[in-house]
Formats: sequence, structure tokens, C-alpha cells
Amino acid sequence: MRRLLTFATLAAISATLALAEDWAGKLIDTSCLDQKKPVETCQANGTTTSFALQVADKTYRLDDAGNHKWRAKMAWKTPKIVEVPVGMEINMYACAARK
Repeated sequence: MRRLLTFATLAAISATLALAEDWAGKLIDTSCLDQKKPVETCQANGTTTSFALQVADKTYRLDDAGNHKWRAKMAWKTPKIVEVPVGMEINMYACAARK
């Protein structure tokens, strides 16, 4: 019985993984699409709150979980400024005009 249960679980997991797909396309702003603007002008940016994926002239809107994930990835993060000491000599000539 245990072997059968293990085999059934393994088969279910394998079937689930076999159905997973990788999609490649453009991430677009759905609020722009709702305004009937051309898809080419509706690229997602840091202020986008709802997203859609355009794959081969077909548009797929993301659900709330997908929108939340993409909002987190697209959000602006303040860069960390690090001071790096560098020892070097700078030699240069400055051009000047005589009066």
C-alpha cells in the first residue's frame, strides 16, 4: 500500500511539473490597455500596479498574486552609496584664455 501511495504521489508531482510552461513576451500595463491605447505604448514601468503579458499577439492579464510579485520586482529601490578610497595622482593641463 505504501509503495502505491508513493508511486501515485510521484506521478502527480511529475504530471504537474510536465504541465508547467515558460512564457516569453512583453510585460505591459493593463490600465493603459483599458484606455484602448496601442499595446506598443503600454510598457510596464515602476508605477504600474496591474500587469499583463503579451505573447504572440495574445494578451494574458495577471491575477492579484502575479501583480503583487511584479510590483515588488519593478519597484524602485534606493541604491546603496559606498565610499571607496582610491589612491591616485591626477596630472592635467587646464586650457585658459589670456585677457
